[in-house]
Amino acid sequence: MRFIFKTDYEQDIRVVKHGGQAFWYSVLGLFLLAAPWLVSEYMLAQLVFVLIYAVVGLGLMLLAGFTGQFSIGHAAFLGVGAYTQAVLTNAGWPFPLALACSAGLSAIVGIVIGVPALRVKGIYLGIATLAFGFIVEEGMARWESVTGGNAGLHVKSPAMFGWVLDGSTEFYFLCLVVVVVCTLALINLLRSPTGRAFVAIRDSEVSAQSMGIHLARYKTMSFALSAAFAGVGGALYAHKIKFLSPEQFSIIQSIDLLLMIVVGGLGSIHGVFLGAIFLITMPQLIAMGKDYLPESVGQSPGLQAVVYGVVLVAFVLFEPHGLYGRWLKIRTYLQMFPFYRAGMFRRQKSFQKSDRLK
Repeated sequence: MRFIFKTDYEQDIRVVKHGGQAFWYSVLGLFLLAAPWLVSEYMLAQLVFVLIYAVVGLGLMLLAGFTGQFSIGHAAFLGVGAYTQAVLTNAGWPFPLALACSAGLSAIVGIVIGVPALRVKGIYLGIATLAFGFIVEEGMARWESVTGGNAGLHVKSPAMFGWVLDGSTEFYFLCLVVVVVCTLALINLLRSPTGRAFVAIRDSEVSAQSMGIHLARYKTMSFALSAAFAGVGGALYAHKIKFLSPEQFSIIQSIDLLLMIVVGGLGSIHGVFLGAIFLITMPQLIAMGKDYLPESVGQSPGLQAVVYGVVLVAFVLFEPHGLYGRWLKIRTYLQMFPFYRAGMFRRQKSFQKSDRLK
């Protein structure tokens, strides 16, 4: 078992904690770089979707997992980024500039919803974001001169510096670079005073306020940054789908995004990627399992929704830390065997004294 003795602050905020992480991250990086030549075209397309949803998941994890703010309308930010990218790209704007505008406009929309949402929390915040999602979806359908309405909008391939990325391999590497940049940005944000303020608000708003943290400012900032990540993911999503319609950013999409971070593991960057893999592979697994089910069950149109609901309830009840939490338990068991104690990860009802004042 590995013991890490931290002797200075620089060691505590280091991105790579030990040599083992550096080795496995290097192996993963080499696999991702060689993926276009190792996997089939279909698997590469699925890997692109994993990368796109991971970018959106990073933003939602920042909001829900690290700041403790509940959102059921995050698909609205995804849609704002996607439509902004589509309109600007079709107008001839280069990809980097259109991507920056997509992130910026999504962040502005995040501030618009974040400021009124400061007065509510918990389930009421979820209802407010849900209503906002419905408003944005209806606005996309009604603003036909820009979005094309329900008829949809075609999206051109990304282009920059005279180079058109119309191939699957080129677009995969573009998504890979964006994901790496967004992941490193979120990691460094969480190591900064701003990120630590987000975590303090999540743990206890009363304690955070007593330490001088301005709740309204940091909550609004969290909404804006989360929406910016979603806007970047939406821009990549638009180029991958190549056709946008308002139905793609409905409440179902928001629930899928929330399911992704809950199943992956709240409060963990690794959980974002595990949740994205789950979200992309689950429909294929359900389709494969239909052949082994009775026809009345396998051909039911609501089978996927039922399976998603059962999985979500099961994780909330039996594995609240998600797939990454389960992996931590397995790793600890292997490292401490045969001295592992069954009650080591038993959930306890603990709370801070400041929470009693609420």
